Amino acid sequence: MTTPRVQVVWAHPRTASLTATITADVIAELHAAGMAVDEIDLYRIPFDPVLREQDEPQWDDLDAQYSETVMASIAQTREADAVVFVFPVWWYSFPAILKGYIDRVWNHGYFYGGGRRIGVKSILWLGLAGDTDVAFAKRNYADMMANHLNVGIAGYCGAQSSRLELLYNTLGDGIEDMPGHVAKLRETARVSVRTLAEELPSL
Repeated sequence: MTTPRVQVVWAHPRTASLTATITADVIAELHAAGMAVDEIDLYRIPFDPVLREQDEPQWDDLDAQYSETVMASIAQTREADAVVFVFPVWWYSFPAILKGYIDRVWNHGYFYGGGRRIGVKSILWLGLAGDTDVAFAKRNYADMMANHLNVGIAGYCGAQSSRLELLYNTLGDGIEDMPGHVAKLRETARVSVRTLAEELPSL
């Protein structure tokens, strides 16, 4: 039986960040579940998020050859059974470097277009939100993000399963026991990863 492979893509300018800590937890949880893991640390690669002419989608060519970096990244992602994205929520979306990664790598002919699909079975989006769940609910930000990520990106590219897990109030507004709060956020992330690992064989 082939070992399931999970790609972990994360984006944060600081290695000493909660995002980095959560990413380490994700990787450890996946290893504990017997998964092979490919870590992609976008800031440390470093990944250029700017989509230039060479990587502009070729609408009339499903087999277009994009830049060497993009073609290598496409091949790596297409080997994965699942992808976990870990990122801070900035302006109710993800950092520009992650947006640019998706713009360049999840390209026409390889992840969508002409009936072609990503091939990845499951996607988990772990977003670290500085604001509270109450603040997000006030303007339906969580629903907006879930529709964008689960339907607009993952669903459009043919992923069988996609879920957004928001880890709220990372700034600790009104929290008296911050270490305890962080511990709960980390456990929420670990549970989400365990759920992905448990569901993956059935997809």
